[in-house]
Amino acid sequence: MKIEILGTGCAKCKKTEKVVRQVVDELGKNIEIVKVEDLQEIVNRGVMMTPAVTVDGEVKIAGHVPSPNEIKKLLE
Repeated sequence: MKIEILGTGCAKCKKTEKVVRQVVDELGKNIEIVKVEDLQEIVNRGVMMTPAVTVDGEVKIAGHVPSPNEIKKLLE
């Protein structure tokens, strides 16, 4: 499984990355986490609001910082 955090580096994007990494660590799952900060790449994926989270290439969350429970549900 691969999770990508799409965002240009704003505070909300950094918070999203922190939440995702924390949940993955808590669950002890072997998941690749990648940060995508290139604006053109983000737009090319159809994301108009950041932060966004993709799971295996599919946008699952966009426009807000997810809660730990939201991330856990994505990983189930």
